[in-house]
Amino acid sequence: MIPKVHKQGSDTHGLLKYLYGKGTREEHIDPHLVASFDGMAPDPGRDPGATKRDLQQLLDQPLQLLNPDQRPEKHVWHLSVRNAVEDRILSDEEWGQIARRMVAATGIDPGDGAGCRWAAVRHADDHIHIIATLVREDGRRPDHHFSGKRAQAEARLLEVEYDLQRVNPGDGTAAKRPTSAERHKAERQGREQTAREELRETVRRAVAGATSDEEFFDRLAAAGLLVRKRLAPSGDLLGYKVALADDHNRDGEPVFYPGSKLAPDLSLPRIRERWLAAQHDVAAGPDDRASAPSGPARARRRAAAAAWQAILIIDHGDDRQAAAHIAAAGEVLDALTKTSAAHTRKQLSEAARAFERASRSHVRAERGHDRALRQAARDLIYGGPAQGRGEDGATTAMVIDMVAFLVIAAAHWHGKKNHAQQAAAARQAAEHLRAAYQSAAQHPMAVLRHRGRRLSQPLQRRQAAHLRQAVPELAEQILAEPGWHALAATLADAEAAGHEPAALLAEAVARRELDTAESVSDVLVWRLRRLADLPADASAMPEVGTTTPQSAGRPKRPSTGRNNRPRKAR
Repeated sequence: MIPKVHKQGSDTHGLLKYLYGKGTREEHIDPHLVASFDGMAPDPGRDPGATKRDLQQLLDQPLQLLNPDQRPEKHVWHLSVRNAVEDRILSDEEWGQIARRMVAATGIDPGDGAGCRWAAVRHADDHIHIIATLVREDGRRPDHHFSGKRAQAEARLLEVEYDLQRVNPGDGTAAKRPTSAERHKAERQGREQTAREELRETVRRAVAGATSDEEFFDRLAAAGLLVRKRLAPSGDLLGYKVALADDHNRDGEPVFYPGSKLAPDLSLPRIRERWLAAQHDVAAGPDDRASAPSGPARARRRAAAAAWQAILIIDHGDDRQAAAHIAAAGEVLDALTKTSAAHTRKQLSEAARAFERASRSHVRAERGHDRALRQAARDLIYGGPAQGRGEDGATTAMVIDMVAFLVIAAAHWHGKKNHAQQAAAARQAAEHLRAAYQSAAQHPMAVLRHRGRRLSQPLQRRQAAHLRQAVPELAEQILAEPGWHALAATLADAEAAGHEPAALLAEAVARRELDTAESVSDVLVWRLRRLADLPADASAMPEVGTTTPQSAGRPKRPSTGRNNRPRKAR
């Protein structure tokens, strides 16, 4: 159940005309009263003898108790209460009870016999509107401060009592929702998203890894947005607003949105916090931009490494540092979306869109500590678009796997802080990342599994022994997974490169829990290949200890041919 307190107005009759009208798209059906302050208010929807003017005059009558100069200019209070699509359809009687509970909880009509006059109108199955006059029967103003929060708290109780969908409580850090008018406009124009939502995503991607005002605004222009800058009389840049080139108002002018109205962290001062901290770090320490990746595969490897370092900080670090890393994780997701191959782009885009809500909370991020993740986002963008195959495709699977654990760590952190909406958003993002991983990993994992099946039987048994030595509690589970052969091939590759497989396995397992992994063997494959600095695409590596399909598993017989006799040592 979602209650929303709308802006106060001054035109009672105008709001009633909308509530009892057909709606902007003729979506209002059978408008009628379900409750009122005295249960006897005229209903212009069901009573042919009642008019909207009659109802307006009744609601506004307490204004007459005040002198004209004492009457509040904005005296119209408006609350809408909407149920989820999955909820059952409530009766008029039930909606009436909900309306009475809402006006009592918000202080509009607390039940003392002298509350404000109000009426609840229903013109759709899933919601009602409550209109009230902000002057009590005794001429005083109502105590309706924080009425939005009060309505939210009452909604949580009503959801339980009426067996409705439970909505996670908010904390005031969410991005502004599109208005009904914006949604209807998007539908008329055939857009999948409203202009506000499309602009928010585009601006977030422009922020990812940016290091200056100039770079940020260049990216906005390159994305095709119209940009207006707000300047002080001194010429200093104070803010900005953006518009879609094809989104116009009734006068044919572009509809601009300030960054702060897209999301709280997209105002210019909040954006600048990211790169000002990065510039300070560069001035205080070595600049690693010279060693930036030269291609998408290398950028993905570095992003995977940065993600693992971030997980450790989120799990064990200071809250403000953890908040900074979670926010920077959103930038990495935006950068991955921008540079991903077609078969992973949709799920990565959905993951970034969901995680946007998880990137903000009331814990203020301490910028600068997130430099590695922000650099990773920058590297991804300047590394260029990744191809779906080869080392690009395999390192994409690697980084998605690592970022999924980063997002899960964020969900756990938010859960411990009782950030319900953020935790739910992070879990939703993790689901999309799992789907993206399945698409990205299909080919490279198939190559690795084929490679593992071709290992000689003695070599396979040796890798299984390493597994049992390093992780005895997980060994049998891993050996039964379809991905075991891929892990065996990776262990063999690591051993051929000079690593000790059992020690490397123990280190990989100790890096992070594996309870949330759908395939433990898959997770360990990418951890090992990153730790051992092995190519993610195994098809480019020489095979080690393999047997041909005809001879696999057969013991070799010593040859008695003259040419195969052992030579004497010289």
